[in-house]
Amino acid sequence: MEAIYECMESVLPFSFMHYDFMKNALLAVLLLTPIFGMIGTMVVDHKLAFFSDALGHSALTGIAIGVLLGISEPVVAMTLFAIVFAILLNSIRRSRVSSSDTVISVFSSTAVALGLVLLSSGGGFSKYSSYLIGDILTIRPAEIAILAVVLVLTLIFWIFCFNKLLQISVNSTLASSRGVPVKTMELIFILVIAVIVTISIRWVGILIINSLLILPAAASRNVARNMRQYHLLSVLFSMAAGVIGLVASYYYGAAAGPTIVLVSAVFFFATFFLKRLVRN
Repeated sequence: MEAIYECMESVLPFSFMHYDFMKNALLAVLLLTPIFGMIGTMVVDHKLAFFSDALGHSALTGIAIGVLLGISEPVVAMTLFAIVFAILLNSIRRSRVSSSDTVISVFSSTAVALGLVLLSSGGGFSKYSSYLIGDILTIRPAEIAILAVVLVLTLIFWIFCFNKLLQISVNSTLASSRGVPVKTMELIFILVIAVIVTISIRWVGILIINSLLILPAAASRNVARNMRQYHLLSVLFSMAAGVIGLVASYYYGAAAGPTIVLVSAVFFFATFFLKRLVRN
C-alpha cells in the first residue's frame, strides 16, 4: 500500500492526502462508485429502486439474527440474511398476490421493526447504530482489497449478463421467447444487488445506500441519448459525486456518506432542469 500512497500523494498534492484514512477512503470511493453506477442503471430500468431500499433496511435484522446466533462478523450475518430475504421477497413479488410496492413495503417495514426490537431488547443497539449512516473513513486496506475483488466480479457479471438483463427490462415476454431465462436472470440480479448492498452498508450506511444506487443512474437517464451514454454517464456521475462528496466532507467536517448523496442529488436536479430547458 505504501507505493500506492506515495503515488496518490504525488498526483494529488492536497492537505487531506497527508492522512492514510483519507487515502483509504478515496480508494474505496473509486472502487465502490463504479459498482453503484453500473448496478444502479439496471435497478432503475427494472423498477427495483424500492426493492434495493428494502434490502438495505433488512440489514438491521441480519445483524440482530447474527448476534442471536453468535456470528461475530456482522457483514456475514447481513449478507446471509439479505440473500434469504431477497429470494423470499422476489418469490412473493412474482406471485402477483398483491402489488409489488405493497409487498416490498410490508417486508421493508417488518425487517426494520424486527431488527430494532431484537437489537434494542438486549441493550446493544448503540453498538450497531453506526451502520445507519456508515463511515467510509474507517475502511482498512484489507477491506479495500475486498472491494477490488467485488468490482472485478461485478464487471465480469456485467459483461456476461448485461444484454440479457437489458432485454428483460425492455420486454420480459419477448426476452423469454428469445431463450432468455427470465426468472433465473432476475433472481441472479437480485442476489447480486443483495450482496453488493450488504457489503457496502458498513461504509455507506443503511439510510442512504439506496440513494447512491439510484441518483447517479437517474441523473444519467435525464441527459443520456443512448444506452451507451446512459451507463457511462451513470458511472461518471457516481464517481464524481463520490470524490467531490468525500473531499467536501473533509473540509466541512460532515459525514462522508450523506455528503456524497447530496452531491449526487445536485447532479440529478441539474440534469433534470437541463433536460427541461432543452425540451423547451
